[in-house]
Amino acid sequence: MNAPLDQPVVKPHERKGSLLRTVRAVAWSLIGLRKGSEYQQDVEKLNPLHIIVMGLVAVFLLVIGLIGLVNWIV
Repeated sequence: MNAPLDQPVVKPHERKGSLLRTVRAVAWSLIGLRKGSEYQQDVEKLNPLHIIVMGLVAVFLLVIGLIGLVNWIV
């Protein structure tokens, strides 16, 4: 896809997104609820590397939380 002529092309590693916005994007993605317009904003503003790292951290915390819950119940 080509970028519109009035906007400069920003490479993915040059995007600067806030930590809170990245955490929110990953959390909504894990839940599976996401608006198309918010997804487009995330694609434009967030760094893909930050999303991957936060996704791995979130999955790790989810697994640790589930293991802790099972150990607490049993």
